[in-house]
Amino acid sequence: VTFGNDDVPNIADSLTNHAQVFTVNDVSFTMINVDGGSFIMGATEEQSSDADNDEYPTHLVTLSDYAIGETEVTTELWNAVMYGTSVDDEEKQIPINSIWWHDCQDFIQKLNELTGQTFSLPTEAQWEFAARGGNLSKGYKYSGSNNIRDIAWYDNNSNDKTHPVAQKQPNELGLYDMSGNVSEWCQDSYSGNYYSSSPQYNPQGPSSGSFRVLRGGSWLSDAQ
Repeated sequence: VTFGNDDVPNIADSLTNHAQVFTVNDVSFTMINVDGGSFIMGATEEQSSDADNDEYPTHLVTLSDYAIGETEVTTELWNAVMYGTSVDDEEKQIPINSIWWHDCQDFIQKLNELTGQTFSLPTEAQWEFAARGGNLSKGYKYSGSNNIRDIAWYDNNSNDKTHPVAQKQPNELGLYDMSGNVSEWCQDSYSGNYYSSSPQYNPQGPSSGSFRVLRGGSWLSDAQ
């Protein structure tokens, strides 16, 4: 979930200049501010042969400031927003999963109504820049490390299940689970050849399409 910096509220529970805390029905979540910048999007050198054909060609992208959730949306937050209800303790920090893109739009609409803010799913470019560590990127293969076990739940260590958020180490921006646990919806429609014609500044994805972009891998994904 993202919001533009023009929408960042001046609230008393602001952590630092780089984070904001919001509370909905007694459930709090943190948004990490991402300073805008430029990066090479797509199958850069550190991905080597693990990249897919639709991650070419690499191309320069420049993004404005934005913010993105510190963790995947938890079951606790989902239920607080969607139903105003609580969940069992063992489920609270499990990322919400098995939901459609349109379910996310319903969640965001209700979240905006409850907070008075303008949240959205991240664009694919915003997601990738954040996963790479933004302007603090150290060029890791995965989001926060060259060793996937440091930062991700995937098929070799997940025991075939999702795990509570933020149990692995974060990336350079302090974001968790961007290379594993559950895959993450982006706002963009999907097109296999979009990278060839993507705008350089704040790309929004194809103007139409029957599919939506998923990023990040999950507990049942292999390292690729």
